Amino acid sequence: MSSLQDQLRARLGARQSDAPSEKPSSGLVYSTEHGETCPNCRHPLAACACASLAERERLAGLDGIVRIRRETSGRKGKGVTTLTGIPLEDEPLKELVKELKKRCGTGGALKNGVIEIQGDHRETLKTVLEQHGFKVKLAGG
Repeated sequence: MSSLQDQLRARLGARQSDAPSEKPSSGLVYSTEHGETCPNCRHPLAACACASLAERERLAGLDGIVRIRRETSGRKGKGVTTLTGIPLEDEPLKELVKELKKRCGTGGALKNGVIEIQGDHRETLKTVLEQHGFKVKLAGG
C-alpha cells in the first residue's frame, strides 16, 4: 500500500514542479540608466511601442460602422450616449470628442476608444458624424 502512495506522491510532485508558477515575475520597472520601463516590452517608456501597437490592433478590429447607443446601467439612472467603432487614431479622436461635446453642449469623456457624451443626444450625434463621412447606426433600444 505504501508503494502506491509513494507513486502518487511522486506523480503529484512532478506535476507541481512542471506546472508554471501562478504569479509572473515582476521584472524591472525602473532603471537608474533609463528611468521607467514598460512592463510588457521592458524598453524605456520613451522608446516603448506597446501603445501604438494596441491602437493599431484596435483600428484593425473595427468594421467601419459607428454605433451610437444610450446607456444607463451602472450610472445611477443617468443617461449617457456612447459611440463605439470610430475608425480614428488617438489624437483625431480626441479632437472629435471635443467637437461633439461642444455641439451637444454637455460634458463627456473618451475611454478606451469609446466616446461617452452625457445625456441623450443620439440624433444630433448621428447627423454630425454623417457630415464627417462616417457610416452610423443607432444601436440598442
